[in-house]
Amino acid sequence: MEKHQVQYGEKLIEFELERKNVKNVNLNIKPNMDIQVSAHEKVPLSFIYDFVKSKGAWIIKHIGDFEKVQPFQYHERKFVNGESFRYLGKQYRLRVLETDEKELVKYFRGFIYLFVKDKQDQCKKEKLMEAWYKEKAKKTFEELTDRLYPFVKKYGLEKPCIDMRVMKARWGSALVDSNTILLNTELIKAPKYCIEYVILHEMIHFKYNNHSENFYNMLNVLMPDWQKRKAILDEEVVKEL
Repeated sequence: MEKHQVQYGEKLIEFELERKNVKNVNLNIKPNMDIQVSAHEKVPLSFIYDFVKSKGAWIIKHIGDFEKVQPFQYHERKFVNGESFRYLGKQYRLRVLETDEKELVKYFRGFIYLFVKDKQDQCKKEKLMEAWYKEKAKKTFEELTDRLYPFVKKYGLEKPCIDMRVMKARWGSALVDSNTILLNTELIKAPKYCIEYVILHEMIHFKYNNHSENFYNMLNVLMPDWQKRKAILDEEVVKEL
């Protein structure tokens, strides 16, 4: 099967295409939210793209329904001393300290320090940690984008903007129409070399908005070890979330 993607509004719809001896173009969404399309080999790819776009509203609705019943991957956090938190591929132990000054989060020599006025205020501790992760994610994602952009600039691509949000089913998306890469905030818990893979992967989609042979040829040239990075991201990092 070949992997492809089309832009539907601000959404990026990814699907697998199987060429087989069928009369009609068929589309199916699996419970794991994979989208599969089957069509005869004589059906032009442009026609299939238009067909998927025409089903865009239906696809998004049904994926939303599946997402509602997907199990959460994230461990329930208690924000207590000794609890382990992942940051840029490493594990840090949490130390919760009371303070009369500004509430904040710092990390230093293998520990993440959470300074709060009330150690029993779970809501406040969670919000402080979320804000800290988002701040670090924004800074790291933009720095890595700056580092990687020169590799794709020679292909005539503009430098993309970076946006973030928590996503359950993917690490990133290329919003071609707005020249924006949308990254999963949870990526900040992965090693930098894994984050680089995701960013470069999405950058290449601005050149090839599919998962064609040309797409993977470009990825192989620019990042020969991308499969190792992807395996670490999908097999090791996900387990820790």
